[in-house]
Amino acid sequence: MTITTSALTRGAGVSAVLSGLLFILIQPIHPPENVAAVTGTAWVVIALMTIAMAVLGLAGLTGIYFRQVRESGPLGLLGYVMLGGFYLVTTAWTFVEAFVLPQIADDAPRFVDDFLGVPAGVSPQGDVGSLPLLFTAVSVLYLVGGLVFGIAVYRARILQRGAAALLAVGTVLSLAAAVLPHSVGRYAAVPVGLAMVWLGWSLWSEQRTPAAPSAAQPHNSPGASVPTR
Repeated sequence: MTITTSALTRGAGVSAVLSGLLFILIQPIHPPENVAAVTGTAWVVIALMTIAMAVLGLAGLTGIYFRQVRESGPLGLLGYVMLGGFYLVTTAWTFVEAFVLPQIADDAPRFVDDFLGVPAGVSPQGDVGSLPLLFTAVSVLYLVGGLVFGIAVYRARILQRGAAALLAVGTVLSLAAAVLPHSVGRYAAVPVGLAMVWLGWSLWSEQRTPAAPSAAQPHNSPGASVPTR
């Protein structure tokens, strides 16, 4: 099988679509974030889905960026690095949720509760080190990265501009999650998920559209001679 740039780009489009769909699906089915939930099967399944969302999101984001690397300029690079950083840290954070917290839930329930309370903005009762600062940094990567990358894609005029605008606006709307209960605020992820689906579909379909023949290209009829020099 021949691997081409077009095939890789279409694959990135599919990755972005799947990432967006997972981002949306996870929100209504996420288990309660407490020590009692981390030992259940549903917790591990959702955590693995979240890791898949982040890995696919990074792959899709990379394809989206490199399709318009020149047109998006420094703004696109900044947005790509920041939003890509969000996906990377999400992968690491969720790995701990999936494979570390269930193992220590019985011996260190307070730490587990404090760890899970960080995304919800709950003040930890014990020592969790720099986790609150790390989560704040991740939030900045998500909010600023999504806004900047959305603006860069919009200005590049390569993919669907509506999808780029939805990404930019959707990440800004996520600020509402800070004043809402965590179980409700998580639905602020839905517009961003839809934007990733839309951008991924735009990237995939753009690569599937054959290039139109140039009007200036000469048409060689069967009897026409082809110049050799």
